Amino acid sequence: MDGLLAERAAVVTGAASGIGRAIARTFADHGASVVVADVREEPRQGGAPTQEAIEEAGGDAAYVQCDVTDRDDLDAAVAAADAFGGIDVMVNNAGISGPTSPIADLEYDEYRALMDVNLDGAVFGSRAAARRMIDRGEGGSIINLSSVLGVTGAGWITPYTTAKGGIRLFTYGLAAELGPRGIRVNAIHPGLIETAMTSRAFDEEDDEADASEVTGRTPLRRAAQPEEVAKVALFLASDLASYVTAESILVDGGTTNTI
Repeated sequence: MDGLLAERAAVVTGAASGIGRAIARTFADHGASVVVADVREEPRQGGAPTQEAIEEAGGDAAYVQCDVTDRDDLDAAVAAADAFGGIDVMVNNAGISGPTSPIADLEYDEYRALMDVNLDGAVFGSRAAARRMIDRGEGGSIINLSSVLGVTGAGWITPYTTAKGGIRLFTYGLAAELGPRGIRVNAIHPGLIETAMTSRAFDEEDDEADASEVTGRTPLRRAAQPEEVAKVALFLASDLASYVTAESILVDGGTTNTI
């Protein structure tokens, strides 16, 4: 299959659903072989599993059960790309929403669970990918999914913003470290995206007002679709971004910089 990522192999965590699914399918549409790494195979929003959808469209993909809090799982997901010639692109996308409570009421176990997935998952996913990319000596691209809240911060969800802000600074440091190896490292900061994780904001009456408030502050006056984030990931993974590293790209319809 021809395309921007022809003859390349990518690992995408959290790729069964939402943004990760959109990234995996977009990569495959542009020629990449994709390892779909997720704790579950079935998409949360329904439909065929991601790897099956890719194969039905004529692409190459494999599913690997992967809990990003388990370093062995991450190593296995990266190793699975060897079936496609070895990892070229790593997308650390897996994430969970966090507790919404004042800091005085924060439970340690809730905090630890969020950090283990959202921050540590990206750190050790990057470690697994970097080890293999360095061994191969052919460079590569690591893309970390953060959030606009990793740039701005927000009250009541400080553990979430802490994890996402940590991804941003981790990305900068890792880019400096791996640049001499030809490995580019960048971050994407999505705003309000219509996914299974955010579906309550569009389906329930009380939360529709919250979603409307966010979209009302957005210059483009709407939420984004997962595919719109996937196109940015495609750019960062491809040679179109061959001189782009240590970058954070906001995909938020202009919200962050116009508030």
